Amino acid sequence: MKTLQNRLDDYLTMRRGLGFKLKRAGVELAQFVSFMVERRAAFVTNSLALEWVQQSLPARREPVNRLTIVRGFAKYLSAFDARSEVPPPDLVRRWSHRARPYLYTDTEIQNLLEASLTRSKERFNNRTYYCLFGLLAVSGMRVGEAIRLTVNDVHLDTGLLTINKTKFGKSRVIPLHPTTRLALREYKNQREGLLNGRRVDPFFVSKHGTPLFHAEINRVFNMLSLRTGLRQKGASRGPRLHDFRHRFAIWTLLNWYRAGENVERLLPVLSTYLGHTRVTDTYWYLSACPELNELAVQRLEARWGGRL
Repeated sequence: MKTLQNRLDDYLTMRRGLGFKLKRAGVELAQFVSFMVERRAAFVTNSLALEWVQQSLPARREPVNRLTIVRGFAKYLSAFDARSEVPPPDLVRRWSHRARPYLYTDTEIQNLLEASLTRSKERFNNRTYYCLFGLLAVSGMRVGEAIRLTVNDVHLDTGLLTINKTKFGKSRVIPLHPTTRLALREYKNQREGLLNGRRVDPFFVSKHGTPLFHAEINRVFNMLSLRTGLRQKGASRGPRLHDFRHRFAIWTLLNWYRAGENVERLLPVLSTYLGHTRVTDTYWYLSACPELNELAVQRLEARWGGRL
């Protein structure tokens, strides 16, 4: 008979074969199995699951997230042992709700980009952050997707970006506006001059030709946010880089509504463009912005009234 560790290995292999990365989940499930071994438990019970998810948690991890991980593994185990219980999803309560996105104005983005060009004496680094932040604002890309772009992913002749193997191993293509292509082409020329024939795969690089990292990008963004008044000194919270992505999604939906488009039909298109794994993640934006919510209600009332 296979041990719990054997079952876990089989479970992770199966799920990763389906495209799930499970980096953090793999670590936490290994900890859960160790916990069960210490308790000399041969199968999952609701009480064991509850005890484990409420133990001291890693930073920013909620019990509900750990419970979701355990539930998936428990479902798998129940196929081999009927005694294995699958904890109900409401066994623990969620601590917090998804943060409402900050909707940048055009002026705020313009000020941020202009400030990035005068951030330091390193003109190339300034240009790097100018192009990076500008691309995030106009494309809706995730920060991680942008900094993982390689030279071969940026097709300036055709005006397309290829984002390879993001969530669940999916890839997608993003079209670029002519003004964005021009800015990226200028950056690419400066980049080639900096590297002087040296081959470096990442498209966005530092003055040393090295890849960019999240920590440094966030540091620069926070500094520019203070300089432009987006964030107040000493404030623990404020607009985030990820809000560029939220702004893109919300403005796309607003423009569709204002143009009289069938937003319900177009939502899967936006979902695919953003790289969402579920269209329900895109539906969330309808409630994230009061104006969007109002426009959605108006469309629903028009449909009920027979005007659509």
